[in-house]
Amino acid sequence: MEDKMLRTVRVIADYQFGRGAGRVLFPETCKFVLSPTTGRIRQIKDGGVRIATLKADSGWFTLSIEGARRLHEAFEYPKLRVVVLKDVAEFIAEGRSVFAKHVVDVDPSIRANDEVIVVDEDDNLLATGRAILSAKEMLEFNRGVAVSVRQGVKRLKR
Repeated sequence: MEDKMLRTVRVIADYQFGRGAGRVLFPETCKFVLSPTTGRIRQIKDGGVRIATLKADSGWFTLSIEGARRLHEAFEYPKLRVVVLKDVAEFIAEGRSVFAKHVVDVDPSIRANDEVIVVDEDDNLLATGRAILSAKEMLEFNRGVAVSVRQGVKRLKR
């Protein structure tokens, strides 16, 4: 049963984040937290640390900082990344939203509602969250929220 769950989450991760993401995010040592009512996978943990949550409504993953860290190390710049100005890096790391006027670069394949990794201009991991705008919109707009930050590196939620 564990093997089947591991294969399932790896396939979803490969589709959502790109080929190879499943193995990077979910090693053989992963443990699964199941919904008590439906028995479906809700969270995937490794060593007691949450890597990702499988959303019941969409079937997509939301990343924890640990999950974002794994993808950040595995994929070359600019894959999955939204790059912000150094001036606002501290605020983003604390879990604040990313505004379009602060975005300096972005993975061109990002679409609205994609799970993204937020980094500074030196490619240091700051946060993980959900893109509100597409890549093109993030670079063209001068106002509005570009990324709704779920978790910053300075404000970890377990």
